[in-house]
Amino acid sequence: MIQQRTKKRSTLDALSAGDGAVSTTPSELFEVAGPIRPFVRWVGGKSRLLPRLLPHIPERIGNYFEPFLGGGAVFLACAAQISGRAVLADLNGHLIAAWIAMRDHQAELRTHLAWYAQHDSKDFYYQVRAEAPDDLIGKAARFLYLNGVSWNHLWRENSRTGAMNVPWGDRRFRQIDEATYRAVGSLLRRADIRCVDFRSVLGEAVRGDFVYLDPPYLPIFSRPDAEKEPTAKFNKYTAKTFELSDLLELAGICSELSARGVKWVMSNRDNEVVRDLFPSARIIRFTTHRSLAAQSRREVEAHQSPEAIIVG
Repeated sequence: MIQQRTKKRSTLDALSAGDGAVSTTPSELFEVAGPIRPFVRWVGGKSRLLPRLLPHIPERIGNYFEPFLGGGAVFLACAAQISGRAVLADLNGHLIAAWIAMRDHQAELRTHLAWYAQHDSKDFYYQVRAEAPDDLIGKAARFLYLNGVSWNHLWRENSRTGAMNVPWGDRRFRQIDEATYRAVGSLLRRADIRCVDFRSVLGEAVRGDFVYLDPPYLPIFSRPDAEKEPTAKFNKYTAKTFELSDLLELAGICSELSARGVKWVMSNRDNEVVRDLFPSARIIRFTTHRSLAAQSRREVEAHQSPEAIIVG
């Protein structure tokens, strides 16, 4: 059993309540010195697409909502435009633990990650993958280590057990640098971080707020009669997959946001289904390079893939 050097605490309570958030006045702006790189490498992250996304985000934002957080590249890029609070959410409790630890427990997190770096190896990766710490900091550190050295930085969970099941990625673990600790910690002082479904968050947005949506893309099927192809795995960032029914409901919520005067932007795959779901929105269509299979001989998605930015 890998020893986690931290006091046990209720992870579920901390993840749901945004443990230890610092309250500040709404008029304060987030402190940002310049662009900040995400501290989590997340498949489907939007760092490369920021030049296309940022022009569609309001210059001034009241409260900011991002219910499919992942690596948070868009939040980190536009934080200086937020005058209220940021509500950051995701259903992956391991990911959310990492964000909370970056906000509230950086000293303990540093200690844990340094220990992982000291013991890093292929065998150690599988040993860590088999563990299941139940304290917030242990959970966060394990997530960041596994995510840092897994195949293509992929996080995939078994639908029955919820266990992370991605193989070792044949790379060394790289710790978070001090500049990133300071910058991200500063931004998160006025962020509510929650392990909840998107439906639990978006009802709070009002006129003057902004919502960025990056839901898991639905799988591609090149042959209608085929079994699920490898791309189907990549909407499995949690044990509960994101399905077409979820996207349909999300489209309805987007209509409600527009009716309330809330500005929103969504990233998604450009296809007929997505275009039909948002008939009143402005859709920017383009192709982007995908490298999800860079460490695999099997091609799971075209190098140039159709992408859409949906502006509501």
